[in-house]
Amino acid sequence: MNKPLLAALSAVATIGLGATPALAAPHSSPHTAAPHSAKAAAVTVDFAGTVSLSNCSGSVIRFPGSADTDPALVLTNGHCLETGMPSAGQVITGQSSSRTFGLLNSAGTKIATLRANQVVYSTMTDTDVTIYRTTTTYAAIKSSYGISPLTVQDTHPVAGTAIKVVSGYWKRIYSCNIDGFVYRLKEGDWTFKDSVRYTSACNTIGGTSGSPVIDATTGKVVAVNNTGNEDGERCTVNNPCEVDASGNVTVRQGINYAQEIYNIPACFTTGNKLNLSAAGCTLPKP
Repeated sequence: MNKPLLAALSAVATIGLGATPALAAPHSSPHTAAPHSAKAAAVTVDFAGTVSLSNCSGSVIRFPGSADTDPALVLTNGHCLETGMPSAGQVITGQSSSRTFGLLNSAGTKIATLRANQVVYSTMTDTDVTIYRTTTTYAAIKSSYGISPLTVQDTHPVAGTAIKVVSGYWKRIYSCNIDGFVYRLKEGDWTFKDSVRYTSACNTIGGTSGSPVIDATTGKVVAVNNTGNEDGERCTVNNPCEVDASGNVTVRQGINYAQEIYNIPACFTTGNKLNLSAAGCTLPKP
């Protein structure tokens, strides 16, 4: 799990260190389609709308149905939760929070501090996400700082897509492609479903946890960066392994992964309110 070294040491090794990736062999997977047309104009992907946390990266996000007057949401990983990593099977909703986030501009300069008042949703079951509600609105952030949120894509990402992993913690942008998808990604006690595997160029490190994974053509967030196999170990913390539908295990040392978020918008209704009973919502429930 891509958290910084100091955070990991202070947590007595319960929090993972960053990976130092190597090369990976190509791997076929479902959800493949023709990549974006070479003629498609790529958007400018920079740090605007990303945030830095005390131990991770994140971003201010909105859903396709969000309104400018809604409370702004911040997306990061479940294992970045300030009260500790959720245990396997645990889902946290509506937990009080006063966590702060450094809001970045396009150059990666901190221009404001945002504050949360609630952990809307957090889990490391099937996925690895935490969504915070802040004390301000998208409109207020735009008016005061000229920063717009990043929009979450509500359709499944596609293999071959050019992506950018934007770390607000390190002020660094990684560029690669979606290599494929993993049926099950096992790491210690946790299991993630249908994870995104990067090509080797996205050699993310500690502190990049929670970074938005942005489609380089559309500018939408298609996943959230979370882990990588550091030492070549099999299915241990910091060394996730891939498990296919038949139970076969593959270890790809140096390769990094993200968790999909296309299924999250269906779980939020008017006013950016969480509704895990909403039609089409497949997120794990408490």
